[in-house]
Amino acid sequence: MKRMNFIATLSLTFMLFAGIANTHAQDSMKKKEKTVMVGGAAMYPSKNIVENAVNSKDHTTLVAAVKAADLVTTLQSKGPFTVFAPTNAAFDKLPDGTVATLLKPENKEKLQTILKYHVVAGDFSAADLMEKIKMGKGSVELNMVNGGTLTAMLKGKNIILKDENGNTSMVTIANVNQSNGVIHVVDSVLLPN
Repeated sequence: MKRMNFIATLSLTFMLFAGIANTHAQDSMKKKEKTVMVGGAAMYPSKNIVENAVNSKDHTTLVAAVKAADLVTTLQSKGPFTVFAPTNAAFDKLPDGTVATLLKPENKEKLQTILKYHVVAGDFSAADLMEKIKMGKGSVELNMVNGGTLTAMLKGKNIILKDENGNTSMVTIANVNQSNGVIHVVDSVLLPN
């Protein structure tokens, strides 16, 4: 009888530990899968930049541009990348006809240059950028994938990016984590020289 009670107690203990371990595993998965809503869609950290971006209704122009520039494979690769992702409204701020012109096959190289001007090699959270800005005494130059530079600075608590032409863009949604980097949504398209 004592042996049966011992076995029952031991079985109950194992089941309890298994339940606790399963709960911890589920909590860990939830933390890893903490989503951010962008353009009405959940952005999953387990998906790559392209897999998430195609679901955002606010980034249909950016997705079309990435496809036209043949950058899909690059942005699906291991990275990591930090992408400053302009919204449709940001593209709408450009002069009439600019986007349609850039999407033409004969302008693919120019479109690639502009899109790569929104990408930094590496994974930089908003906190990382703010720290670099503080270390730079108010601003920091970011080396973009296209070879140009952007200047990042703070305006209040907002990260502001300034392109080589003096135009600015504000990060409106920060830290949209991806499996191959991070996206920061911006409100204007940045243009290289």
